[in-house]
Amino acid sequence: MGARGTAIGLRIAQAIPVLFGVIVISFLLTRALPGDPAAQFAGAMATEESIEQVRTSLGLDKPLVTQFGLYLGQLARGDLGQSVSTGQPVIEELASRLPASLELTLFALILSCAVAIPLGVLAATRPGSWVDQLCRLLVTAGVSLPTFFTGIVLVYVFYYLLGIAPSPLGRLDFIYLDPPHVTGFFLIDAALAGDWETWFGALKQLILPGLTLALFTLAPIARMTRAAMLSALSADYVRTARAAGLAPRKVLYGYAFRNALLPVVTTLGMVFSFVLGANVLVEKVFAWPGIGSYAVEALVVSDYAAVQGFVLSMALLFVLLNLIIDLAYSVIDPRFGTSAK
Repeated sequence: MGARGTAIGLRIAQAIPVLFGVIVISFLLTRALPGDPAAQFAGAMATEESIEQVRTSLGLDKPLVTQFGLYLGQLARGDLGQSVSTGQPVIEELASRLPASLELTLFALILSCAVAIPLGVLAATRPGSWVDQLCRLLVTAGVSLPTFFTGIVLVYVFYYLLGIAPSPLGRLDFIYLDPPHVTGFFLIDAALAGDWETWFGALKQLILPGLTLALFTLAPIARMTRAAMLSALSADYVRTARAAGLAPRKVLYGYAFRNALLPVVTTLGMVFSFVLGANVLVEKVFAWPGIGSYAVEALVVSDYAAVQGFVLSMALLFVLLNLIIDLAYSVIDPRFGTSAK
């Protein structure tokens, strides 16, 4: 555990310069956004004097270096600032919206992995078959179809035409009450409360947006699984295992699939980090109260604190995800280890 803890500490230390660079870049880019947040906060009927007063209260009248120093001081205290558009602390807004995005993203990834990984394995073991052609078709469709188009089609077919899906208006239909807040994940909170009616209601609301994201994330996972399995199946150690008379199932899953998991896990981590911050179109189509839609709304009104808080939270999640992937490598293949070198 000592070597593992040292390695984890080193990876966290290596992430500090990355996080500082993200802070600097996001600070400078938000200041380059068009629009005046002071005028936005003061209102449409505000006078020049009131706008200047708001600008002074927000600290926007100070030099850029001074503003950056004040921002670093806020971060050191765990304060991400106050949103101009909502008037609420940014950290509270993110904390209330992040579970919604995480629940949707994780649900979509579970769906896509349940289809993409077995499909990729079957396509690699049966190249040129109908399974392989189906895998290529799904990969092409997932890459080609925009998420907002897929979401609108699913809503039109399953909600408007067939009437079997609930209205695409957020995480729960209006006939349900939100479960008691524990984790922010409605499925988990409803299960902890034993409210299975609300649980099924939350699940029904997740299906269409989850399918929309799953069709998009399925493509890279299935493609990487197929390519990694083809490479593993042609490796010398697989031929040696077959020549030794091992059972085909043991060769396929014990040797080939375990080694093919490494690039698949890497792809899964990249897809997760990308989709979590880029699922704003799905959130807009299904009125999902996540951080993606929150960030876009903040960008429109030049809400500096909200945009910077969103970027910083995504950077922290990305660093944490990379750490989890590194640890997963050591579990899948002990040769990677976690010893500090």
